[in-house]
Amino acid sequence: MKYIDGFRDPAAASAFRAKLEEHGKELSDAGRSVCILEVCGSHTMAIARFGIRSLLPDCVDLVSGPGCPVCVTPPGYIDAAIELAGRGVIIATFGDMLNVPGSDSSLAEARADGARIEVCYSPLRAVELALENPDSEVVFLAIGFETTIAPVISIVKQAAASYAANVSLLTAFKLVPPALDALLTDPDLAIDAFLCPAHVSAIIGSNAYEPVVKEYGKTCIVAGFEPLDIMMGIDRIVELAAAGKVACENQYSRVVTPEGNPIALQLMNDLLEPEDAYWRGVGVIPASGLKLKHAYAPYDAQVKFGISVEPGKEHPGCLCGSVIKGSHKPDQCSFFGKACTPDAPVGPCMVSAEGTCAAYYKYLRTT
Repeated sequence: MKYIDGFRDPAAASAFRAKLEEHGKELSDAGRSVCILEVCGSHTMAIARFGIRSLLPDCVDLVSGPGCPVCVTPPGYIDAAIELAGRGVIIATFGDMLNVPGSDSSLAEARADGARIEVCYSPLRAVELALENPDSEVVFLAIGFETTIAPVISIVKQAAASYAANVSLLTAFKLVPPALDALLTDPDLAIDAFLCPAHVSAIIGSNAYEPVVKEYGKTCIVAGFEPLDIMMGIDRIVELAAAGKVACENQYSRVVTPEGNPIALQLMNDLLEPEDAYWRGVGVIPASGLKLKHAYAPYDAQVKFGISVEPGKEHPGCLCGSVIKGSHKPDQCSFFGKACTPDAPVGPCMVSAEGTCAAYYKYLRTT
């Protein structure tokens, strides 16, 4: 508790707010402002929960980005999973995927119609299901950023060791650095700095953002999830902007190292290779995904079942795509809080616990 209390201390928060106001005044007096995009969905939820936007100077615009792996997964991926379930395949998935809308349906609706959809708390549960059901095929819905990729692909190693030939992965892995490149070249956006994700950075290391600083001249600050972590990160970005400087800095050194996690990175390199990937709201980003290498094709559901993952159809009028890339905020969508709620979501941003719309609905909704 002492650790958590230390990063939620009101006196320390007041001191950092004073610093932020001071640096914000310097920026405003110079006639400038700064647009900061927080990449991580956990940051998005924490920022909303602790009211951090209300503490920011007027010259600071904080927008949410594509930091929720559930949200950026295209509806066509859900369609493919539902198709497999319709063939009698057991679908194993984390629970936050159940209500994500596909083109016409969701996994929850497919389960209500009789499909076998099993919610797992660990990826290795998929191997257990395969061993418990030797006459059935089991497909694990393998989505996620760098944070969860290594534990998910450990299924392959475990399946091989257990001689479970009836388990495979439907992959939709996403990589954060290529997404930052795509956002910085998007004509609809004008991003000055990134508040970089903590969990992802623990895997890839803070050095992974150096190219963003060198190639685009944008500041990247890695910050933790506690209120003071976030305020320190934002304050540093504003301080640098006021001084006309850019930098790549790690303010979460108690967890994140410059090089990242070599064991996780090696496992990913051994089993996976880059591929172009479709991100809901952003489109195709070159080399922003990872797929199983050819040597592991027996564990690749797309190869095994001859199925492809298409972009699919998004709900007309839903602004989730624009919210995901940061060009719109949730309350600018006509569905928000009306036709679209956590109990009846229209888009994935309202489904996930890390979704921007879910964060706004829970903490920032005014009606």
